[in-house]
Amino acid sequence: MSATLHEIDFFYDPISPYAHLAFERLPQALEGLSVLVRYRPVLFAALLKAHGQLGPAEIPGKRDWTYRQVLWLAQHHGVRLDLPAMHPFNPLPLLRLGLCTATDDAPGQTNRYVTERLFHHVWHGGADPIDPARLQALQSQLQDHMRQRDKPWFGPDSDVVKQRLRDNTEQALAQGLFGVPSMVAGGRVFWGLDALPMLRGYLDGAAWFQGDGWEAAHRLPVGVQRKA
Repeated sequence: MSATLHEIDFFYDPISPYAHLAFERLPQALEGLSVLVRYRPVLFAALLKAHGQLGPAEIPGKRDWTYRQVLWLAQHHGVRLDLPAMHPFNPLPLLRLGLCTATDDAPGQTNRYVTERLFHHVWHGGADPIDPARLQALQSQLQDHMRQRDKPWFGPDSDVVKQRLRDNTEQALAQGLFGVPSMVAGGRVFWGLDALPMLRGYLDGAAWFQGDGWEAAHRLPVGVQRKA
């Protein structure tokens, strides 16, 4: 086990199948390292809106490819992934339920157990993620989790919980995030499932990160810009 403690912020929205896959693969990617991972739910749609983008599932053709690719990636990596009954959907109820479990010392975070519950709710079983009965069952499960921890529960419609989600999303935008999953370590943003090896290389102190490659990408001039 590495003696250096690496701190990572894992920004996610359970609507994203890539975030689900990255969450499941993260322990393997970080194996042998001493890490502190903070799981931070954000509203993916707000990131897209801020950058004037559509989500993958909102673009014909790309939508079909996205589902095909994540199904292939799931079997490739040995991760369970069942497409939900419908997608995309409104993830706000899930995001707020997750942040009902945040605590005063970590108001924007869900622990790994809670984060797993949110992802499995969507990506296991092929059911409707926002079915009221299923959401109520999930809420009961999370409330029981908080009772076992002797921690207070703020309802999903409370101002406290809504503010937690706004704060997380604003923090993500302030750090330059544009999608999920995004892992932030040492002030550097690593986006997507396929960035996990790159994140590991950075944490291992790979030589490339000691050079100019990271900053050179930012300095590349724009040759032409399309008009909207």
